[in-house]
Amino acid sequence: MYQIIFKRLFDITVSLSLISLLLPIWIPLCIVLLVTGEHRVFFVQKRVGLNSKTFNIWKHATMIRNSEKMKGGLYTTKNDPRILPTGQFLRKTKLDEIPQLFHILTGKMSFVGPRPLVINNPYPKEIQDAVYRVKPGVTGIGSIIFRNEEKLLTEAPTSPEDFYANFILPYKADLELWYQDHVSFLTHMKLMFCTTFALVFPETNLPFIIFPSLPPVPSELNLRVA
Repeated sequence: MYQIIFKRLFDITVSLSLISLLLPIWIPLCIVLLVTGEHRVFFVQKRVGLNSKTFNIWKHATMIRNSEKMKGGLYTTKNDPRILPTGQFLRKTKLDEIPQLFHILTGKMSFVGPRPLVINNPYPKEIQDAVYRVKPGVTGIGSIIFRNEEKLLTEAPTSPEDFYANFILPYKADLELWYQDHVSFLTHMKLMFCTTFALVFPETNLPFIIFPSLPPVPSELNLRVA
């Protein structure tokens, strides 16, 4: 109970602080999005959160409208032609996630947790049930390990769809189950540190050093490990 309270207080305090600090960047960013590309500032998509309740997740628009219905579907590769010019920068710096600070503030999300799943997601039901037990997060062990997912899909020896289904998805499921077994305020703080570190040093293998109990990585994924 105390860890839940500490985490919620942390989420409120830090989200408010970041919203205040990022406001001088965020307002010009919204203006740039409004006057470039498709003149869209936000991308809204229905996701599944805590206890299987759906909510609309907000991100800054980085891809052309209805891109999920075009070639490539939900799988984004490096230099994907559907990504808008400004979108490349936003996705690389994670500035497209800024609107989710308000989801954290209102309690729909947390800083740390599994990424909120799309409806009709490909996880097996037992994995879905485990993921939905906790509040979704802006970052988490799966997000950190697969921060270069677009590169993996681009360099995959098979189609992005097959590679994701056969190698990325199963390991993501293993990571989410690992997280469920290690949920604690200390784990959250370590994951926050790993997230910040990976933004500066994207090729780092720090998560595997800090969390030596992480599931073994399939060789096909070619991830950096300790």
